Amino acid sequence: MSKIQPDRYSELAQFLRNRRARLSPKQLGLPEGRRRTPGLRRGEVAALAGISLEWYTYLEQGRQIHVSAEVLESLARTLRLDDTERKHLFLLAHRQLPPERSRSQEGRVSAVIQRHLDSLGTSPASVLDARMNIIAWNAAFAAVHGDNGKLPEGERNFLWITFTSKAFRSIKGDQWEDHAKRTIAKFRAGFAKYVDDPWWAEQVERLSEASAEFKEYWQQYDVLDAQDAHKILNHPEVGLLMFVHLTLQPLESPDLEISVHVPLDDDTVKKIRSLLDKQGKSIS
Repeated sequence: MSKIQPDRYSELAQFLRNRRARLSPKQLGLPEGRRRTPGLRRGEVAALAGISLEWYTYLEQGRQIHVSAEVLESLARTLRLDDTERKHLFLLAHRQLPPERSRSQEGRVSAVIQRHLDSLGTSPASVLDARMNIIAWNAAFAAVHGDNGKLPEGERNFLWITFTSKAFRSIKGDQWEDHAKRTIAKFRAGFAKYVDDPWWAEQVERLSEASAEFKEYWQQYDVLDAQDAHKILNHPEVGLLMFVHLTLQPLESPDLEISVHVPLDDDTVKKIRSLLDKQGKSIS
């Protein structure tokens, strides 16, 4: 049996020293000058992270001190840690994963994901980001719900559409209220993950002003992390559409959600084909 008994404080110290040595002053816009060792100096890391040199030195010495989440986040930014390294930092320092944070909202998906959506034919499919923004969709989705590309960017949001779109309320029919409550409960579950992101509170405020029903349901404080499997839509042109709902999560983009509505019967398939034909988007 090994006589070496590593502890998380010494591991944290080694991790910080290693990542500090990997960064060059040039990467952070610092003068290089003559240095006895590669990487940044302790004082430079401390200054950039907004903490005292003494406190940072304690960390690199493996002393058993408690570090706040704010300090760890600052160190993660200063040392240019990626998501995996940031999680490792928090596990060593706090024995738990860091709070989730919103990724950059680029409003785009990879070509592979878009190709997958397009390959689904008569299954309406879309991609939601962590904020429930609809950032991609296929022709079948546009045929059933309309072209999201024509909506203002701030309104291209699944929760916003649920509570402000008369067309969406109509197509949901008698299922709208249940759908709305489930959607807002799922949004609240996401809100807890990104509670420090001001966008979420701003969205709640906007929707509370735009919809009395949203304000009422939000105050009920329901939380949900899944959607029901079966969907029935009452389309104004073709009537009832019946689906089984699938939710997929790309491994390369875990903050995204691919929502697929698979037609439940041949009649629904025929109706979606007719809607696509009217738009000149026939599929094989």
